[in-house]
Amino acid sequence: MKKLVFVFAFFLCLAISAQDNYYTMYSFVVEPQNEATVYKLVEDYYSKNKPEGIYVRLFENHFKAEDMKATHSIVFLGTQEAVGNMYAGGGNVNFDLFITKLNQYIKDGAGSAMGKHIALNGDTSTRYPFQVYLLLDVADPDKYDAEHQKFHSKHNPPGMLVNMGNVIAGQGTGHYNRWAILGYKDMKSALGGPNQLLSGPALAARQKAWDAYRASNGGVEVVGSGMRVLLGAW
Repeated sequence: MKKLVFVFAFFLCLAISAQDNYYTMYSFVVEPQNEATVYKLVEDYYSKNKPEGIYVRLFENHFKAEDMKATHSIVFLGTQEAVGNMYAGGGNVNFDLFITKLNQYIKDGAGSAMGKHIALNGDTSTRYPFQVYLLLDVADPDKYDAEHQKFHSKHNPPGMLVNMGNVIAGQGTGHYNRWAILGYKDMKSALGGPNQLLSGPALAARQKAWDAYRASNGGVEVVGSGMRVLLGAW
């Protein structure tokens, strides 16, 4: 049975700004009776052993398509240099012990990926535990990236964080070349969506700009969606 395996893989050498953020993500299956134990193991380890310059996030995949078997995912985020350093260091005794313990409570692995964060809009000082994700098939990535930033930098409502990026490797089934994550402070906001966070002239302006955005982004199709819940952040 294939469980959670952290592979210390190579990274592509890209000529980009050092401020750009990259991520690696590992998804896995945890049975209900083991969820609390898995959380405690991750919390105990990364609260004391977080890699330098890296943000660690543990999520539960709460609403998901039938063919997505992963119940949880762990995400590592940082600059290209920070993420590269995390993998270049290899394993250690504490890490090996952590993975050995963790694998005892993981039923199966469910894929992994690495990619780049392209755009982030919203107040990053606030936690947004309810995160709706969209898998996008974008016809013209460069045009989409520019129009996405143009729209969300002006019409992203307070109380919501919008993150958008790509996948370099580990895409999995289905064709998508961009993903977007809409982060909300509570379930009520996630149910209502961005328009319910605005009213009056701000709502009217957003709706008008949304129509223009859809006409100018080069074409995009949502090929998958779901909602994940933030369990822990280190």
